[in-house]
Amino acid sequence: MHTLINYLTGTDLHIYIKAGSLILIILTFLGVVGTILLENRNPVKAIAYILLLVFVPIVGLIVYYYLGRDLRKKRRFTLKGSKDEILFAKYWQSQRHEMEQLQLELRQHAGSKQELSAMLLNTRQSILTKNNEVKLLINGEEKFPEVMAALRAAQHHIHIEYYMLSADDVGNEVAEILKEKLNQGVQVRFVYDAMGSDRIRKIPRMLKENGARVYTFSPVRVDFYLNANYRNHRKIIVIDGKVGFVGGINLDDRYINNGKHRLYWRDTHLKIMGDAVNLLQLQFLMSYRYCSKEVFPFEAPYFLRNVPFTGACYTDIVASGPDSDWPMAMQCILMAINVARHRIRITNPYFIPTEELLTALQIAAQAGKDVQLLLPLKGDSFIVQHAALSYMKPLLAAGVKVFFYTRGFIHAKTMVIDDNLAWVSSVNFDNRSFFLNCEIGALVYDKEVAARLNRAFDEDLLYSLPVQETRWNKRNVAKRFMDSVCRLLTPLL
Repeated sequence: MHTLINYLTGTDLHIYIKAGSLILIILTFLGVVGTILLENRNPVKAIAYILLLVFVPIVGLIVYYYLGRDLRKKRRFTLKGSKDEILFAKYWQSQRHEMEQLQLELRQHAGSKQELSAMLLNTRQSILTKNNEVKLLINGEEKFPEVMAALRAAQHHIHIEYYMLSADDVGNEVAEILKEKLNQGVQVRFVYDAMGSDRIRKIPRMLKENGARVYTFSPVRVDFYLNANYRNHRKIIVIDGKVGFVGGINLDDRYINNGKHRLYWRDTHLKIMGDAVNLLQLQFLMSYRYCSKEVFPFEAPYFLRNVPFTGACYTDIVASGPDSDWPMAMQCILMAINVARHRIRITNPYFIPTEELLTALQIAAQAGKDVQLLLPLKGDSFIVQHAALSYMKPLLAAGVKVFFYTRGFIHAKTMVIDDNLAWVSSVNFDNRSFFLNCEIGALVYDKEVAARLNRAFDEDLLYSLPVQETRWNKRNVAKRFMDSVCRLLTPLL
């Protein structure tokens, strides 16, 4: 050992080590840059990663490893997408004879809004349904009593797919009801996102011990904890194939404004009864099959047809995710903006639009349409909030009316087009929702539902501040500089 130490200290080996390390770093850098280029991703996003690697190499490598790589998406979701197509094709065939007739009816009922449904039909993303009752639920105060009552009334099965379920008053009540129904012989299947449900505690174990089929969507391991990509951001409940819930409200206490939490939380959800529940059931089935490698049959009582309801709401269910061929949620929002005739009202908590959406909103406003955008005054993410503010100037210049909600945090992800189209979803206006996460929403072509959502928007405006273009352009340089710096990070968010 002594001889070896003398040999090493008597040579220029340290120079070779430094040179070898430098060559290794350069090769690694070139390899990562080459991989980014070969992926043919969005040029703006590619440049953002490359600049990050150039100016802060170590940080850039870490960020790319955890947030930028597409390998996990290819490995995990390519097969899921192909199997989902098979499942959807089977369901498609069972509904085929009614499709064209419903499209003709919708054209008469909703005019140009039918083009959204036609796009979903042609891409095999959704099948238009008519035999539906749709109820708008504002905040947890309206949603949770409906959910608890429906769960208690379950006779055959309860299917839940959620981004966030927390072991608090709401989550524990849901868990206790599920336990009770399991003991009555009701089937319970539950899929939850590991990152979103980080406060779920022992609920999965308790449900499994009582006979529930419980699965984690894309489990988060320690070495990948920072990887926020490819999460299941959906909120789906299906009960007995008859009742469904979808929207933006998670199973968490914070959504109830009962004085327990200081922050007022404003959100929107839907309760659906009718044929559209089959589409929610289908989306749950595909997620459940992905997690469990199991399926349940395309037959009653899971899938029901022509259950008698008094409602006649034309409804499409729109799902998107990393396994999708197209960013369907974004495309639906784009088309809805494009087919609007008079007014567009959008509520969203995280507003980092793609260039296509930004341009569509500007063109709509310049064409004389009343474009209204409702955003939170204070967000729950410093970077996202400031990045969103950087988009205000071009929107205001085009004539878009922007309002900041001041009562608390507005978490609703909704849109009302004219007086006959409502959109309620889990979809944020950002790259993560459009391209990386599993999301879901409902398009309801109905004047009554649109009117209810318009009334909610009007009520929210009572607690909102309009943004004046002249005053906005006079904001101090420090704030505008911070907005611009955070915007540079938006391709990575």
